Amino acid sequence: MYTFYKAARLAFGTLFRIIYRPRIIGKENIPLSGPAVIAGNHKHAFDPLLIDISTKRVVRTLAKKDLHDSAFGFLFRSAGTIPVDLHAKKNPAALEAAIEALRQGELVNVSPEAKRNYTDELLLPFKFGAAVMSVRTGSVIVPYSITGDYSLFQRHKLTVVFGEPIKPVSSPEDTNRELYGAVAGLLKETMSPDELEKKHFTPYESREKQ
Repeated sequence: MYTFYKAARLAFGTLFRIIYRPRIIGKENIPLSGPAVIAGNHKHAFDPLLIDISTKRVVRTLAKKDLHDSAFGFLFRSAGTIPVDLHAKKNPAALEAAIEALRQGELVNVSPEAKRNYTDELLLPFKFGAAVMSVRTGSVIVPYSITGDYSLFQRHKLTVVFGEPIKPVSSPEDTNRELYGAVAGLLKETMSPDELEKKHFTPYESREKQ
């Protein structure tokens, strides 16, 4: 199962490492077995590939449905990605597919921001998908931050940091709040001072009032 995914990751992953030379920190926080949600900020189309090459395990990534419906949709379907309709207010099919993957002991990668962040905000508001998956399956969430630039052949310009796993708490709301804080904390620790100075951070509690 996932033969194509594993072969493609080996080929493209090697090329990715040569071209972008990323620094990967804390990958030992990704469980070696069992279910886990991996969730963090989203800044570039290649973010999922960066997460994929950070572990030897298969990663089921939530990807926009448009990719599945494109001429190259077979590539995404073969890679086991889970389609999400970004134009819909709710995606029950995607949520249930991700929950089933977790119940089967797999890793699921989610971008709680739901889209790439082009603003001066440190983080966009978090959707509840990752938190709901975690609470309903009892799976831990491994937070991550991606900082730097996807610069060609620039060593350590690009960095991904995986934080300590978060255990689901009493509700999706509380779990989402904890995840938001964890990702924000990782970004503040790893983002360059110049870049961080240009960013505005809105606390989770303030997001709730918006």
